[in-house]
Amino acid sequence: MQQNPLAPFSLSWSFSVSPSSTTCSTKFHPEPIHPSTSQKYFTLISSKQRSQHGLTGLQKNSNYALSRIIRREAAIQGIGRKAKSKKQRNRLWPKAVLEALDEATKENSWESALEIFGLLRKQQWYDPRCQTYTKLIMMLGKCMQPEQASLLFETMLSEGLKPTIDVYTALVNAYGQSGLIDKAFSTVEDMKSVSDCKPDVYTYSVLIKACMKHAHFDRIGRILCEMSYLGIEYSTVTYNTIIDGYGKAEMFEEMESLLTDMIESGNCLPDIFTFNSIVGAYGNSGQIEKMEKWYDEFQLMRIRPDIKTFNILIKSFGNAGMYEKMESVMEFMEKRFFSPTVVTYNIVIEIYGKVGKIEKMEEYFKEMKNKGIKPNAITYCSLVSAYVKAGSIKKVDSILRQVENSDVVLDTPFFNCIINAYGQAGDLKRMVPAKEMIMNQVKTEYKDDGI
Repeated sequence: MQQNPLAPFSLSWSFSVSPSSTTCSTKFHPEPIHPSTSQKYFTLISSKQRSQHGLTGLQKNSNYALSRIIRREAAIQGIGRKAKSKKQRNRLWPKAVLEALDEATKENSWESALEIFGLLRKQQWYDPRCQTYTKLIMMLGKCMQPEQASLLFETMLSEGLKPTIDVYTALVNAYGQSGLIDKAFSTVEDMKSVSDCKPDVYTYSVLIKACMKHAHFDRIGRILCEMSYLGIEYSTVTYNTIIDGYGKAEMFEEMESLLTDMIESGNCLPDIFTFNSIVGAYGNSGQIEKMEKWYDEFQLMRIRPDIKTFNILIKSFGNAGMYEKMESVMEFMEKRFFSPTVVTYNIVIEIYGKVGKIEKMEEYFKEMKNKGIKPNAITYCSLVSAYVKAGSIKKVDSILRQVENSDVVLDTPFFNCIINAYGQAGDLKRMVPAKEMIMNQVKTEYKDDGI
């Protein structure tokens, strides 16, 4: 196949409506939660917990986010105060408790969520519901807290509730996310003994995802055989989950074989998720020709690429040192009115920075800002690393000034990047003030948050 350097692997697509994207998710959509193990009542989200998601930098426009945090913490704190009062412990206002529980889960504080749920169960108006348990167990699964999920399941049984398929699937997910694959399989077996609660395609998709995540590839065949025996048809999610897992494990033969099965089934057609999984698998492994081939194949299937597809192509070409093709993808996106995102520019900036193409890196950084795309901590980290590698330590000072005058959300990797930059350059005079600036910023943030 002849290649045009300005139009690699036939960068084009049909403008017909493509199949809808199908991601590897279950039918549950609870809010993501992150855990802690302390048993104190209504502990506020601490600075340490927030640091897991990245420390906030000099944020000029953070009033909304900050006020939301304060409102949530005030609500939880208020419930906590009432909980300590013997007179009011069992007479809390339903709306206040339920809102506090909802806010705690939304703000990724599983400890607070469980403590509030404990209070909820003590109220005279409390009505146990499987839906509430499903959300909490799913939350604990995402937070890698399988033991807590198991305890919550036992609590539900003690209240006389009959587990639904949703509750069981949430428990399978909780075990699977933490790599407790045997317990996940055992839970599926338990489901089979409960009337009107047989595992369905979503349950098996969760189980498959867990096996792929923890490299239990030998169990996939067993799951698929069991699904067929029970008359459960594979869904697009089922196929996509396995294809994505095989791709990440570089099991390309198995990946392509399953794609063939998917197409031949006639019931589950490949979608954009399938597209990106296969193109990404070959791109990440440096098999550019295979990546290009499958890009064209999916075009023939009339599946349109999305921004993630282009980011995969850009990163793959860049890592392979094929900079002309990388830039041609950027040009193609512009012609097709596909706006690059901060992720797109971060990929290009990092690639040029790593190979010492400072002028090119700066060119795209400038273009990024001219288009109104705000750099983030990842952008600045790439710039700093590139300047240090090129011996341009003075430009790191410039980056710091830009950061101080922006509302960029900083994180721990950025702080480490700055300190390491001055440390590698042996510039202790600059490293100490940088540390002080960072500590002052952190103290200011925590003070503003009332910590």
